[in-house]
Amino acid sequence: MQLRAVFFDLDGTLVDSLGDIADAMNHALVRHGLPAHPEPAYRRFVGEGVRELARRAVPAGREELAGLVLETYRAYYEEHLFDRTAAYPGILGMLSALAGQGVVMGVLSNKSDGFVKQLVERLLPGVPFRVVYGERQGVPRKPDPTAVLGMAAELNVEPLTCGFVGDTAVDMLTARAAGMYGVGVTWGFRDAEELHSHGARVVATTADELLTALRTARI
Repeated sequence: MQLRAVFFDLDGTLVDSLGDIADAMNHALVRHGLPAHPEPAYRRFVGEGVRELARRAVPAGREELAGLVLETYRAYYEEHLFDRTAAYPGILGMLSALAGQGVVMGVLSNKSDGFVKQLVERLLPGVPFRVVYGERQGVPRKPDPTAVLGMAAELNVEPLTCGFVGDTAVDMLTARAAGMYGVGVTWGFRDAEELHSHGARVVATTADELLTALRTARI
């Protein structure tokens, strides 16, 4: 049996947002007298929500500033959401091909829900996502499976018939916890070793490989 639905992570999977995230957090850190980080460091900071991002970015011993840094980050990021962020190469074509096969699709991110919806609407225009959610009050973040199981129920598909695509251990753990087919991608924030070790059924290195992996998945 083939996949009936596929849910995608956003940052590091569909869109390359690392530069804007790093710029916004470094702005917030410097604004509060704290040292900035090199952009590649943010590959390890992101993935578990904005509060965790701020906690990781603030140096040890200055944790009391994390709340202020977070507020400054959010305000700056909202104004600079599209400065450098773009869809990864081949993503729009891959999504279009998948939709053409009748696979229903959704997006689930640990980024704030409002930012997720803005990014999807502008950077992935015309993609027929049926459900798009970010972090929402009262709904546990990934890797807790509550949100993605709710999305499957909303689409009236069994979790076993769903794929979950992402670029971090958090995404693969989400897939496992939900009983979904986990597919990792290596163009985002983490490497293939992390993805395999946390339960990826297959790992793709290009959008074409991802499309093939989703087309040929057997559940």
